Amino acid sequence: MASIGLNLGEQKAVDRFRKDVVEPSMHALVILDFWAEWCGPCKALTPLLEKVVAEYADRGVVLAKVNVDEEKFIAAQFQVRSIPTVYAMFQGQPVADLTQARGETQLKAMLDQLLEKLPITGAGAPPDIAPLLAMGEEVLAEGDAGRAADIFAQITEMAPDSAAAYAGLIRALVAAGLLEEAEAQLAALDPKLDADPAVERARAALALAKDVPEAGELAALRDAAAAAPGDMDKAFAYASAAFAAGERDAAADTLLAMVAADRAWNESAARTKLLQIFEAVGLEDAWVAARRRRLSTILFG
Repeated sequence: MASIGLNLGEQKAVDRFRKDVVEPSMHALVILDFWAEWCGPCKALTPLLEKVVAEYADRGVVLAKVNVDEEKFIAAQFQVRSIPTVYAMFQGQPVADLTQARGETQLKAMLDQLLEKLPITGAGAPPDIAPLLAMGEEVLAEGDAGRAADIFAQITEMAPDSAAAYAGLIRALVAAGLLEEAEAQLAALDPKLDADPAVERARAALALAKDVPEAGELAALRDAAAAAPGDMDKAFAYASAAFAAGERDAAADTLLAMVAADRAWNESAARTKLLQIFEAVGLEDAWVAARRRRLSTILFG
């Protein structure tokens, strides 16, 4: 549940939901019960839910309740039309609608089916963050930097010694244009994590993002470089701004052309900038692999 762009009340509601539901769901199956004081069927359902969840607690099942009158924003996000509404949540996402479960036997049968399919580690076991890191990277690659930042932030709370989680958070903040927040995260990082390759990648992404041009400046830099094809300074300025503005193909093509024309220019500045870009994007990335092959052909072909 993204939190960027919300007002203060909505942000507090999201924070409460994250703490009470999302974080536990990272390693447990959370039964999420939407209810209200005036709802008679809700009061009848509560003892059943509490009894069943207590019996399944050692299998990693927990209960969370959301009062729809007090948490209207959260109820709206789940499009709750009537109550009681009951969802099963895992790793921050609803995985089943349990509202129609009729009685204890059916509810247990539905839970048994879910527990057979999901990698529940149990309430007391340390969470496996690898799938969550993969989820954050996937969301970031899809361009939803705000949601990715939320995912990585949750992982840092679950695993405060994870360099990959903090690095992902910093890169997501950079992608969202929140450079000051990214810098603050980097500055507050535990020194033990500071030299991790993942953090170095995030640091490189932040450094490159600081070159982001003002509105209209990128076009002016592009025109200036095109008007003077032999001017390495103008080409370098355009390439730096292009990558910061998200035009990584144009940035890489310009820098590769510069290396081909004069690899020693300004103490190999074009090649150094390319390597920074590769580090920021990720050396395992297919886009980087293709550009590294082109660079190798230029240098050694």
